[in-house]
Order: sequence, then C-alpha cells, then structure tokens
Amino acid sequence: MKSRTRARQLALQFLYQVDLLGSEKLEDLVGFLQQEEKAGEARTYARMLVEGTLEARESLDATIQSVAQNWEISRMAVIDRNVLRLSTFELLLCDDIPPNVAINEAIELGKRFSTAQSGAFINGILDKIKNQTEGTDAENSEAEETQPECSAESEESETL
Repeated sequence: MKSRTRARQLALQFLYQVDLLGSEKLEDLVGFLQQEEKAGEARTYARMLVEGTLEARESLDATIQSVAQNWEISRMAVIDRNVLRLSTFELLLCDDIPPNVAINEAIELGKRFSTAQSGAFINGILDKIKNQTEGTDAENSEAEETQPECSAESEESETL
C-alpha cells in the first residue's frame, strides 16, 4: 500500500476517534501513529493531515455544508463526515495534491470504511467543492498567496 494512502487511513481512524471522544483524544496522536504504523513517512503525513484538518475544521465544515444540499454535517455518518473533512483539507489547502487524487482517495476510504453508498455521496460533495474552488482559484491567482505543501518531509525525527 502506498505511504500516503496508508496515512489517509490512519488520519481517518484518528479523526473518527476525536469526533466521538472529543478533542482531549488529540493528546494520543503520536502514540497512536507509532503503534499503528512503522513507516515514518506515513506517520508524518498522517499527523499533518490530522492536525491540519482539526485546525481548519470550522471552515472545512462550512465549506462542506455549503454544498451538501439537504444534509446537515452533524447528521452525516461519522466516517463520511471525517472523510469529507480530510479530503476537503487536501483539496483546499494542499497545493501539492492533485484534486482528482484527493477525491479518488476519499471515495476509496468511504467505500472501505463506510457504506456502499458512501463513495457516491463523497464524490458528489467533493466534486461540488472542487468545481466551486476552481472558479475562485482563477480569481485568487493574482494574490500570489501560496498554500502550504502537504509533503511528508518534515521534522520526523524531532516530532515522532
């Protein structure tokens, strides 16, 4: 399994726990990642995904809610909600992740960890977000404000 695919799975599992148990669960992130994954690159990317998703959670939820017709985010299945948060984070804030990769990975996470209908549901929401942001990207290109790269190359030895 590819390192980033594994990292997304780990991030989803941890985001699910935080969603159910509360933000105090965040203290267990490093231990969880060390226990679940030996590869440093996957752990580093998973940690970045979890921390970035949780940091931007309010704006991610607002973005998801804006395109989720007839769905309150609080009433979505917990897995679907967290797949959408994670993938919306990659779509909006990770310039080095191609949008189609983020969407395809999200669909696979939904199919694997949620229901048979989750893939189509997740695809529909993320496709709307992608189309919405593509229109604003052209407007924002003049601002020259760059988004962070979501690379797994970071302070692995210092943080984990």
